[in-house]
Amino acid sequence: MATNFLSTAIFLPSSSASSSSSPSSQLATTPTCGFYPIKCTVKRQLALCRSVNQQAPHSSLPLLTKRSLSFTFLTSFVLSLSGKGFSDADAAILEADDDEELLEKVKRDRKKRLEKQGVINSSTKETGYLQEVVYNLSKVGQAIENNDLSTAGSVLGGSTNTDWVQKANIAFDKLSSSPEEKTEVDSFNSSLASLISSVAGNDVESSKLAFVSSASAFEKWTSLTGLVVKLKGL
Repeated sequence: MATNFLSTAIFLPSSSASSSSSPSSQLATTPTCGFYPIKCTVKRQLALCRSVNQQAPHSSLPLLTKRSLSFTFLTSFVLSLSGKGFSDADAAILEADDDEELLEKVKRDRKKRLEKQGVINSSTKETGYLQEVVYNLSKVGQAIENNDLSTAGSVLGGSTNTDWVQKANIAFDKLSSSPEEKTEVDSFNSSLASLISSVAGNDVESSKLAFVSSASAFEKWTSLTGLVVKLKGL
């Protein structure tokens, strides 16, 4: 029993003990020496280590998680603001480009109108040719309405080679600039040829239809060119 006890105890020597003491006296003083159970001490150290190891993750993980979430949220918020700023800037640039392009188009259209008006104002002779077309179409229309195709034929002439038709085409060529205007000129000449043929064939119904087509094409052309305000009787 004494051997087992010694193996599990740590003796602390007494300062009052002398080297000359007898073995019996040394044994007598042994119970008064302090000792620390080794097994208990190891268990305590292991328990403390487990406690530290278990507490460390619980105390640090929430802190790291909150920091990560805060940083992520802040980064996303800043990037969203930056993206919105860039988007607004891009939209402003596009709007500026559109406004500038629209302004340029307005300037070009205004320039074309002024140039066209200048040509019309300087084309007194051609305007007179076109005024004659208005008068002749008015006479032909009244004659056809009264079923008087002979009078309509005398005004129209026997073909599109008559003087007033040739002069009208001179004015058309000078004053037509856009594809739409040239298309109406072609439509007028085609309808006029049908009108002359229908009147010569004494076909009242076809003459009426051809006259409406001719007059409509001429009116559209004058509207496109701006001559509608220059000509009387339209």
